[in-house]
Amino acid sequence: MGIFEKKTILITGGTGSLGKVLTRRILSGEEGKPKKVIIFSRDEAKQHYMRVEYEVRKSPTDEVIYNNFKRILEFRIGDVRDFQSVKSAIDGVDIIINAAALKQVPSCEYFPWEAARTNVLGAENIVRAIKNSHHKIETVVGVSTDKACKPVNVMGMTKSLQERVFVAGNITIPKTRFILVRYGNVLASRGSVIPFFHEQIANGGPVTITTKDMTRFLLPLDKAVDIIIAAIKHAKRGETFIPIVPASKIINIAKALVGTRDIEIKITGIRPGEKIDEILISEEEAFRTRKKGKYYAIAPLLPELAGPLPKPALTKEYSSGDEVMTLEQTRDLLNKYKLMIGQTKMSGEFLK
Repeated sequence: MGIFEKKTILITGGTGSLGKVLTRRILSGEEGKPKKVIIFSRDEAKQHYMRVEYEVRKSPTDEVIYNNFKRILEFRIGDVRDFQSVKSAIDGVDIIINAAALKQVPSCEYFPWEAARTNVLGAENIVRAIKNSHHKIETVVGVSTDKACKPVNVMGMTKSLQERVFVAGNITIPKTRFILVRYGNVLASRGSVIPFFHEQIANGGPVTITTKDMTRFLLPLDKAVDIIIAAIKHAKRGETFIPIVPASKIINIAKALVGTRDIEIKITGIRPGEKIDEILISEEEAFRTRKKGKYYAIAPLLPELAGPLPKPALTKEYSSGDEVMTLEQTRDLLNKYKLMIGQTKMSGEFLK
C-alpha cells in the first residue's frame, strides 16, 4: 500500500510549478490512490487554469475534477497568512505539503515583512491550526530552500525560520510528524533562470547573468517531487532531507542555451541578497548529517528529537561550488530534461 492510499493531502501553494507536478504524481496512483487532494492557494486565476488543464486532459484523472468538493481533486481559495482559512483547510487532512512561499530574492529584500508573513507566519499558522484541530494530521512536509542554509538574504532568513517553526512543532504537537525537504534551483520552475533565459533569447538578447562565477544546484521538477515522497516515506521527526544533485555555473547554462546564436551574454552585477555559491548543508549541520540512499538527512538540532547521532556523512559544508559540471555536462543535462530551446519540456506550463 502506497503512502497516499486513501489519504487526504493538502498542498499549500499548489498552483505553482512544484505543486502542479506533485499533484500529477499523487493522482497517478504510483504511491496509492488518494481519497482527496486539496489545492490551497490565493490565486483564483491559477486555480482556474489548473482545473481546466485537468478537465480537458484525456487520462484516467479526467473524472476527478467535475463538481469541486465531490471529487478527488479539490480547489480551495485561501492564504497561509490567514489563520482561519488555514484552520478550515486542514479539517480532515492527513498530510500537508507546504509549498506556499515568497521566493524571489529581490522581492523579499524590498518587502521583507511580506516575505515573513508568508514564509514564517504561514508556517506558524499551520502549526497553530493543527494544535487546535481535533483531527490527527499525520505528517507535515515543509518545502525549504538552499538559501535557508547560512542565509544572507531575506528569503533565506524567512525560510530558515520556517524550518525551525516546523521542527519545533514536533515538540508541541507530538501526534504529528513535522519534516523538511531543502533543495536548490528547480530547473524550469516558474520564475527560475531557464525560462528567463529562454525569453531573453527569443527576444534576441542579451542574456543577462549577474556574475560569471555564480554556481547553482540544478534539480529537475520530478526529482524535487521524488525527495518529498522519499521524506514522507523515510524521514524521522524533525529531519531535513537534502538531494545529492549536480551543480553548474550559471554562465554555462546561458552558453548552452544560446548555443551558436549571435546573442550577447551580458554581466550585470550581483542583485540584492544573492550568493555566489549556494549551500545545502552548513559546516554546523554536517556533523548531524547521514546518507540515506540518494539523499542526505540532517538530524534536528533539538536534543529531544535528535537522538544518538551516527557517524556523519560529511566533514564540510555541501556547496554548489564544490564540484561544478563542465559546459558539455551542463548541455547534456539540459538536453536530458528537454530544456533546450525548442524542446517540448519547456511548455507554457513553466512560463505561466
